[in-house]
Amino acid sequence: MNHYPAWKNLLVAAVVLLGVFVAVPNLFGKAPSVQVSRSDNNPLADVTVEQVSGLLDEAQISRADSYIEEGRLLVQFDDVQEQLRASELLRDNLSDKAYVVAVTLAPRTPAWLRNLGLQPMSLGLDLRGGVHFLFEVDLEAAIAQRLDIISNDLNRQLRRERIRRNVRVVGKEVRVRVTSLADLDIAEQMVNDREELFDIRRSESGDEQQLTIRATDDQVRAWQDFAIQQNTITLRNRVNALGVAEPVVQRQGVNRIVVQLPGVQDPAQAERILDATATLEFRLVCEGESAFEAERRGRAPLGCELFRDRQSQPVLLKRGAIVTGDQLTDASQGFSEGSPAVFVRLDATGADEMLRTTRDNVGKPMAVLFVEQNREEIERDGEIRTVTRTEREVINVATIQGVFSSSFQITGLDVTEARDLSLLLRAGALAAPIYKVEERTIGPSLGQDNIDRGFNAIIIGFVLVVIFMAIYYRAFGLIADTALLLNLVLMVAILSLLQASLTLPGIAGIVLTVGMAVDANVLIFERIREEVRNGNSPQASIAAGYDKALSTIADANVTTLIAAVVLFAFGTGPIKGFAITLSVGIVTSMFTSIIGTRALVNALFGRRTLERLPIGGAA
Repeated sequence: MNHYPAWKNLLVAAVVLLGVFVAVPNLFGKAPSVQVSRSDNNPLADVTVEQVSGLLDEAQISRADSYIEEGRLLVQFDDVQEQLRASELLRDNLSDKAYVVAVTLAPRTPAWLRNLGLQPMSLGLDLRGGVHFLFEVDLEAAIAQRLDIISNDLNRQLRRERIRRNVRVVGKEVRVRVTSLADLDIAEQMVNDREELFDIRRSESGDEQQLTIRATDDQVRAWQDFAIQQNTITLRNRVNALGVAEPVVQRQGVNRIVVQLPGVQDPAQAERILDATATLEFRLVCEGESAFEAERRGRAPLGCELFRDRQSQPVLLKRGAIVTGDQLTDASQGFSEGSPAVFVRLDATGADEMLRTTRDNVGKPMAVLFVEQNREEIERDGEIRTVTRTEREVINVATIQGVFSSSFQITGLDVTEARDLSLLLRAGALAAPIYKVEERTIGPSLGQDNIDRGFNAIIIGFVLVVIFMAIYYRAFGLIADTALLLNLVLMVAILSLLQASLTLPGIAGIVLTVGMAVDANVLIFERIREEVRNGNSPQASIAAGYDKALSTIADANVTTLIAAVVLFAFGTGPIKGFAITLSVGIVTSMFTSIIGTRALVNALFGRRTLERLPIGGAA
């Protein structure tokens, strides 16, 4: 007789019940919502929640539900019009109070399910609607920035050793000129002390000794990888500061980064924050020199550079920054003496350099230089070419009143500029400039249309398979159909637990799984038929069918799983979505098609004396 031990039947029942329970949140759908969070990512206080409720009640905006999730307030509405009204109201009243207000779609899951940590599947951008950006990282600029950092560090170290030097970047090399071999040995040791790989050449030209430093190919690749990784982290921090729910920020190919913001319909604010390459430099002002005279002559004095302030007035600043934006650790918006200000904190290296500079220059002016890089298309020689333009603007000049190091403030900004600048600085400086090469805005109606079409495809495919299996394999076909339904439920449950974003290719993977999931049962049932035709008893045929088909089923599914893993490892976003659902479908179909159907067959036929099997085509 065919039967499972009690523990195995209980295990199958427990897995099925757990899968149904975890998949339940997907039945409730999602509601148009407004998300309120703090710009510093700290949890919202009860006072703020009461304030939001008061504002909505006062404006007579009805809401379906509201709750705190991961320190953020989610307010749900019955329709989009109420959602947009609430969004505008809260932005007008909370924008100046360090809060971020964003429109999103939040699940209607009941509170008791949310408290258990159960959530519906996360929908990708093509199903939910939102904004898609594709950014390209300027890797050549990343290398140039690293060479500038090396040049400035060596210049600073040699100055501290009181060594006469000339340090400059020429092409992809850093050249250091000193006056003696002893000084050259010191400079070479400084380079060797850096944890980077360089090709170093020594040469002599008259009374000068020269050290030529060029990064190895391995070091260049390491710098480029760092630039991509750092920019990905920075963009992710900026997205988090925007308050967008369930964003996607990931590397694509060699030098590109994909940013997907589900639920965001107006890309203006997101674009302004994400593709900003803004950073700051703190420099001393060149005293004793006339900026207007330098502008008239068209060149700056030795050791100085000419810039303009916000009123388009010329300003002379010393070459070489005291501190750059990558040395900032925190920035927050506030007010100083009634004027908007950005309060800045530096890391240990930046703090030491700022302390030394302010100690030696009390009473002298220091400027804050705002640096931004943009890419423009111009026509040259009859061809459209893309060029990079770096814009530098002096946003503040103030006299150093005392000695300070890690903490100070920047003034001279309006409220909006202070808020955006603090957000950019707090999120981190980009390791290399990025340029937007693609932007797509996907409306929620298109996303819903994709969901409906995908759902219809799954239903049609499921129904056709069910009808075919029931006609061709009779009662055993109905058992396979039951397993197929359980397979869909388990797939939804696992995708909900993983919170992997379901995309349109993901739905294609589910549709494919519906067709493939019964392959194992087809092999098993045909094997059972063959055993019956060979004269075996029905019970022996059932046992032989499952046992002898197992190796073939395992081989076929393992090879498909390997292909899905390769697709996930090397594919981009849509391909990854397809690979995830295909992999999950393979695992769940192995369970339902082999263990699940065997449990049902055992329960229905395992303890009975049978003359023949209701499997169709069997003698």
